[in-house]
Amino acid sequence: MQEKTVQTQPKKPKNRAVTIIYRVITGLIMAFAVFMMVFTIISVTTFDRTDRNLFGFKAFIVLSDSMKATDFAAGDLIFVRETDPAALKAGDIICFQSTNKDSYGEIITHKIRALTEDAEGNPGFITYGTTTDTDDEAIVLYTFVIGKYCGRIAGLGHFFQFLKTTPGYLVCILLPFMLLILWQGAGAVRLFLQYKREQRAEIEAQKQKLEAERLETQRMMEELRSLREQMSGEKHGETQSEAPMSETDPSQTQEEASLQTEAQAGGEGDPSL
Repeated sequence: MQEKTVQTQPKKPKNRAVTIIYRVITGLIMAFAVFMMVFTIISVTTFDRTDRNLFGFKAFIVLSDSMKATDFAAGDLIFVRETDPAALKAGDIICFQSTNKDSYGEIITHKIRALTEDAEGNPGFITYGTTTDTDDEAIVLYTFVIGKYCGRIAGLGHFFQFLKTTPGYLVCILLPFMLLILWQGAGAVRLFLQYKREQRAEIEAQKQKLEAERLETQRMMEELRSLREQMSGEKHGETQSEAPMSETDPSQTQEEASLQTEAQAGGEGDPSL
């Protein structure tokens, strides 16, 4: 058991590093998948919606280059804050719902050229796109103003447009989650294989321990057998040394008996005795 511990100790730092890398990659994949899912939900429910806002701002994806000369281009994501139309002035960029014949109902973001009124005396603005420097057809009345342009993130609109498509969903949402599932599955398989290796190593260690115990028992049995043979040999030697003494005693007794018989016979022949 001690030898096994010594062999596995050098591998611990490597295993720990692999575990840390595995956890970092798993966390990154999970964070990316969740991030993309949240962004998709936000883009679908908030962007290009006049009735929704995000932290007080409305977000729109620019679809044309009518303001590319000065401020933003197609594919940019712009932010608009709701503003009192009466506080707006020439030079401000506003987002409004178009009443032009060729773009009726669309969301337009153009610059104010001047303040004006319609035929009925309602206040409004003359707007234009800086790329063509051409005034819009219809006056933008206060009721159609959505808000004032505040800023942009260049090119981000392209990404959200792609995200709304089927390939975008597959690449940015489904694929990360599938990778996460596969990665977790691979981790489970790795843990299972590691468990089996440890189990086999433990079984092998038990076998080695049992084998060592068997050899130790066999050695002890051989020592006991040798000791028993040694004791048996000593006892046999003592028996052999006692044997001559037991053979001499009967002869001596017989000789003494003969002498005693002769003495008795001599006594009977001598009357004086």
